[in-house]
Amino acid sequence: MSLERWRPFGGSQVRWEGLTDVQQEMNRLFDSFFGRPATMTAGDRLWVPLVDMYETKDDLHIAFEVPGVREKEVSVSITGDLLTVKGERKWGSEQTDDSYHRLERVYGKFERSVALPVPVQADKVKAAYRDGVLEIRLPKAEEVKPKEIKIDVL
Repeated sequence: MSLERWRPFGGSQVRWEGLTDVQQEMNRLFDSFFGRPATMTAGDRLWVPLVDMYETKDDLHIAFEVPGVREKEVSVSITGDLLTVKGERKWGSEQTDDSYHRLERVYGKFERSVALPVPVQADKVKAAYRDGVLEIRLPKAEEVKPKEIKIDVL
C-alpha cells in the first residue's frame, strides 16, 4: 500500500512507500509548527541511542545503547540536572564501487540528553563501556538518600 501526498497548491505528487516516510513527514510538520529548524533532508535519518534508566537506594543507573561506536568517540557531560551523551558512529567501508542492496544502519553524529529525576553528585559519576553499551552510575546527592531514624522506646 502506498499513500500519495496531497499538495494543495499544485506541484508534483510524491508517493510514500511506508510508515517511515509518513513518520518523517509528521516530524517535519511538527518541527515547522513549533518553529524548530528542519535540518534533515528527505534522505537523512536521525540516530538517537536507546536509553534504560533505573534507580537504587544509593545510585541512579543509566545505560545507553551505542553499538558500533568506539569508546574514544563518546563523551558524557552533566549540566545541572541534564546528562548529555555525544558521539559518532563512523562509516567503516572504504570501497566506493560496492553495490549495496540494503543500508539500514545509521551513521554519523548523535546527541542524547536525559533529564535526571534526582540530584546527583556530579564529581563521583562513573562510566563504563562494554559490548556496545555505555553504563553510567550516578551516586545520589546526600540530601536525597533515605536515612533511617532510630526510634527510641520510652
